[in-house]
Amino acid sequence: MVDDEPKLVSFVRRALATNGIAADGAVDGARGLELALTGIYELVILDLLMPGTNGTSVLEETILRLPQQQVLILTAFSDLETKLRCFGLGAADYLTKPFALAELLARVRARLHCGAVGNGHAQLDAGGIALDVAHRTADAGGGPVAISEREFLLLRYLLGRAGEVCTREEILADVWGISFDPGTNLVNVCIARLRSKLGAYSIQTVRNVGYSVSA
Repeated sequence: MVDDEPKLVSFVRRALATNGIAADGAVDGARGLELALTGIYELVILDLLMPGTNGTSVLEETILRLPQQQVLILTAFSDLETKLRCFGLGAADYLTKPFALAELLARVRARLHCGAVGNGHAQLDAGGIALDVAHRTADAGGGPVAISEREFLLLRYLLGRAGEVCTREEILADVWGISFDPGTNLVNVCIARLRSKLGAYSIQTVRNVGYSVSA
C-alpha cells in the first residue's frame, strides 16, 4: 500500500493482516515505486495525491515496466476525468476516500481472486486467440505477448462472449465499472492496443454497435 498518510497505511495493513493478507507499506511515491518494481506483489493499493512522486506517475511507470501488475487506486479524487485517466493508464480498480473498510477488503479479495484464477493454468480460446489466464499473455498465432491488466480484462470479456456483439455500454459497465457512456474513447484505445499486439483483425468492429471476437 502506497499512501502519504502513515496512520492509514498502518490501519489498512493491520486490517489486511487480520484477513490473512500480508502487505508492505510505503508513505511516499518514490518508495512505493521502488517496492512495486522490485517486489513481487499480487496487488498495489495506490493513493494519487502525494508529495514528490505522485500516484499517477507511480501508476504510469509501474504499468509501463510491469504491464501485468494489478493496481487499485485509493484516492480522494472522485471526478470521472481522473478515474478514466487512471483506467487509461492501466489501473485495475478505483475506490474513493472516504471508504468503507468492508468494501476495500472486498475489492482486494476480488483482485487477488482474479490474479489467482490462472493457478490451474486456465486458457481461453476463441477467434484464433489463446489467452493464458495465469501469465496474462495472449497468442494470436505469432507467439505469446504480454498485455496490461485492463487489456486482459477486456480480452477475457470478449473471449467469454465469443460470437456475440458486445456494445460499448456493456463493455464500459462490465470491464470498467462505468454505468453510462461518458463519451470517452477509452474502449477504442484499449481495443487499438490489443489489435496492435494481436493483429488488426483479431477483434472485429460492428459499426454503430460494438465489438466481437469470432467463436
